[in-house]
Amino acid sequence: MSAPLAAPPAAWADTEPGPVALVRTGLSRIATMCLVELQKLRHDRTELATRAVQPALWLLVFGQVFTNLHAIPTGNTPYLDFLAPGILAQSALFIAIFYGIQIIWERDAGVLAKLLVTPTPRVALVAAKAFAAGVRAVAQAVVVLLLALVLGVSLTTNPLELLGVVVALMLGSAFFCCLSITIAGLVLSRDRMMGIGQAITMPLFFASNALYPVALMPTWLQWVNHVNPLSYEVEALRGLLVGVPARLGLCFGVLLLAAAVMITVASALLPRLTR
Repeated sequence: MSAPLAAPPAAWADTEPGPVALVRTGLSRIATMCLVELQKLRHDRTELATRAVQPALWLLVFGQVFTNLHAIPTGNTPYLDFLAPGILAQSALFIAIFYGIQIIWERDAGVLAKLLVTPTPRVALVAAKAFAAGVRAVAQAVVVLLLALVLGVSLTTNPLELLGVVVALMLGSAFFCCLSITIAGLVLSRDRMMGIGQAITMPLFFASNALYPVALMPTWLQWVNHVNPLSYEVEALRGLLVGVPARLGLCFGVLLLAAAVMITVASALLPRLTR
């Protein structure tokens, strides 16, 4: 009769990380990626200034002209106050939507393949990219909000509402960053990714409530607005920053769900970039 098999060494039992270890590793990777983004901004401070040019033009030219014209009815809210949160969301969108180009560059440089063979779950890698885009968006938001203050926009000073602004920007940026990574996983080319990114940013912007109230839109555009996550981000920012009535619970719920879905989809397509 054969002897019973000996129990495996205790060290073998730790080869497969448990769920707690995976969560800890994922959160660590997300924090590291966010720190890397802050380091990039510290080493290249001119990026914030150059990226602020377009939001500045929208506020200085479009906002000032339409405020004087009174062409867009916004009730008791001055048009420039109405516009500022929309331009804030637009600047975050433009930052996040081109993260797909960065992931393709990392693929070409061999960085992505090295990341995928680490114990870090794919979903943690994508979430790290998503919230790193949020860090950049928040840094850009500081510049845009300072400009809005200079132009006389009445902004909240409530710390909790400002924290809500940060959360809304992070969730919105996470969604659009993962949308970009998803597109990158389908097209697999920087040139195609650049073209598609440019093609979808302005339709997303104009099909939202960033520039005008929903009531002014034709019916078909209102339907598009209702399924556009940017609209919920703008509504949340507008309600928090300038006190316009907003469905904050609905807005944050939609943004959270949209970000979670897109992180999952982008994670599934991530290995396709390394084939």
